[in-house]
Amino acid sequence: MSRAPGATVGGQAVIEGVMMRAPAKWAVAVRRPDGVIEAVSHDLPRLSSRSRWARVPFIRGVLVLGESLSLGFRALSWSAAKAGSEEEGEVKRYQIVLSMVFALAFFIAVFMVVPLAVARSMEHVWGKSAVLFNVVDGVVRVGLFVAYIWLIGLSKEIRRVFAYHGAEHQTIHAYEAGDPLTLEAIQRYSPRHPRCGTNFLMIVVLIALIAFTMLGRPAWPWLITSRVLGIPVIAGLAYEVLKLGSDRRWLRFLAIPGMWLQALTTRPPDDDQVEVAVTSLLAALDPAEREGVERRGPIAAGALEAEFT
Repeated sequence: MSRAPGATVGGQAVIEGVMMRAPAKWAVAVRRPDGVIEAVSHDLPRLSSRSRWARVPFIRGVLVLGESLSLGFRALSWSAAKAGSEEEGEVKRYQIVLSMVFALAFFIAVFMVVPLAVARSMEHVWGKSAVLFNVVDGVVRVGLFVAYIWLIGLSKEIRRVFAYHGAEHQTIHAYEAGDPLTLEAIQRYSPRHPRCGTNFLMIVVLIALIAFTMLGRPAWPWLITSRVLGIPVIAGLAYEVLKLGSDRRWLRFLAIPGMWLQALTTRPPDDDQVEVAVTSLLAALDPAEREGVERRGPIAAGALEAEFT
């Protein structure tokens, strides 16, 4: 039978498509330039069943984040090839590694070093107050993060990715609610979702503001070192906060900042984009789960006509 309402899947928008992650598999579906939806799936049991460390609070958040980044880059490379953005085929492994290294370096430079430099340059205004230093550092970091999301959203291509992001969320909403996966049922849901990675990033930024304020104002070399080394610690804590907020209704307020930010990272999708998201979800389900979905009622016609690899 299908997974009961409340069971969870995750996902990510990619180039002209959606990646979905279910308990035993992950899949990517893309609409090719010829209009045909193509999907590929890979077996991948839950991380917690493959590593005992993935069951340890705080550590599991770091491991889940690492695996999510790896799957995300693999999904992006496949979608780029199928959508026609990569003329030479799928991106090679070394290119994925270089992209991850560059993304990490960019994150550290823009969201760690720049806020510290701004806060340090303003110390002449209030003196050596560690609290004010860290507050300014945190506020600048939040501002840069929101501004970055807003700026990339001005691109036509990124706006399409944000619409696929909305399609991913709406499809997951309908699946977890036990609804049939029709266009009408899915389009009734909000394009925002409390378990979104945007929520995770926002929680990371807010926890960093609190944690670094508590550390005070060490010397400049230790200041930068603490920010960099603190990333996995804060990521692990943020994962537990996000998980706690999604598991307990009375803690849903923890997702509010991220839900606000999703006003920038999601857009209402077209029906064609929803069909791609449904295709990806179907490809990520095991046979029993797929059968359960079919028993609910009709499925979006475009998803049933897709090519499955």
